[in-house]
Amino acid sequence: MLRHFVHYGIHFLIPILIAFFFFKDRKLRVAIILLCGIVIDVDHFWANPLFDPNRCSIGFHPLHSYWAILGYAILPFFKPTRIMGLALLIHILADFMDCLLM
Repeated sequence: MLRHFVHYGIHFLIPILIAFFFFKDRKLRVAIILLCGIVIDVDHFWANPLFDPNRCSIGFHPLHSYWAILGYAILPFFKPTRIMGLALLIHILADFMDCLLM
């Protein structure tokens, strides 16, 4: 139960809090972009089985690979990709916490 609370809390609550506390002038737009970081879960459709509650996404799915994470870590250093990079890193953090709490 704690695992799911932490995982989905990071996926949904943390992006909203970051947007409202750090991007006050454009909080709604930033919140939507940060929440869109969940879109990288599309790579779960390529897995067999599609859903496995005991599988760690990090290092298993292509968009959760270590190479992809390295790319996501570079994005916040450039202004045009800063918020999307943050969104992807928040997503990876959520999945990493899910793996730790398994």
